[in-house]
Amino acid sequence: MSDESLNFEKAAEAAKSLPERPDDQTMLRLYALYKQGSSGDVQGSKPGFFDFVGAAKYEAWEKLRGTSQEDARTQYVDLVRKLGGTF
Repeated sequence: MSDESLNFEKAAEAAKSLPERPDDQTMLRLYALYKQGSSGDVQGSKPGFFDFVGAAKYEAWEKLRGTSQEDARTQYVDLVRKLGGTF
């Protein structure tokens, strides 16, 4: 496993126990960066109108379309560190 992949996995664990819960926009950014870093471009169909949370997650991930998995992983690690995650 590369250092980049190892840091990404450590950051994912650290994100579960941040000192403070981030605001909703930051949580969506974390979700989208994690999905882009682990799965690549958005997949599947957008959740229905009444699934507000699912639709917001999908849209946040969709905004990262075209971002490489490596860039998304780096941005994710940086964001978790900025939020106080230690690993």
